[in-house]
Amino acid sequence: MRSFGRIKSRPIKPRQAALMDSLLPDIRCPLEDFDPRALLPQAKAVWLEIGFGGGEHMAAQAGRAPEALILGAEPFQNGVASALRHIDEQGLGNVRLHDGDVRDLMARLPDGCLDRVFILFPDPWPKARHNKRRLVQAELIAELARLMAPGARLRFATDWADYADWTLERFLASPAFAWPAERAQDWRQPPADHITTRYEEKRLGDCAPVFLDFLRV
Repeated sequence: MRSFGRIKSRPIKPRQAALMDSLLPDIRCPLEDFDPRALLPQAKAVWLEIGFGGGEHMAAQAGRAPEALILGAEPFQNGVASALRHIDEQGLGNVRLHDGDVRDLMARLPDGCLDRVFILFPDPWPKARHNKRRLVQAELIAELARLMAPGARLRFATDWADYADWTLERFLASPAFAWPAERAQDWRQPPADHITTRYEEKRLGDCAPVFLDFLRV
């Protein structure tokens, strides 16, 4: 299964296009199997953001947590170009990018290497006949279970009620994950360390944002 969204929608701005040529080659994840900790030996943790959109959240988290190496995957070229601008403007040295489908990146990573994962507002594919195109599937969850260390956390956010139910059902079907929420505000209120992006503020879904934090057990 691969990405079904558009890879490019509009011309990339000249400055961002220049960063695609100059900065991206230096921070692109290796194309062969690799240990992410070797990319930044001083890193105390490795995080992964799946589908980082324009890169606002990823860059802000990288700025807040300079001790973490943040891997970001996004197949949409305009999003990659936008993320490069954020990385360049903020002088971030702890971000590495995969400009393609995250499943290709995950296949190259070793077991238990991730300490945190973000899947924020992925394409909901709301029509029932398109649900099979959703990112969250049993196969992805099994691969995340392989990659996440015990105690690692995964945050999923969506503003589509059906996708929240879909995701909760599939993660709870996996013995590798637990959902420690105890009351409604645990999923209705943004977590303390959440960073709201312009995309989230558009409220394009059919419900208020839902935040599901899962624990790798």
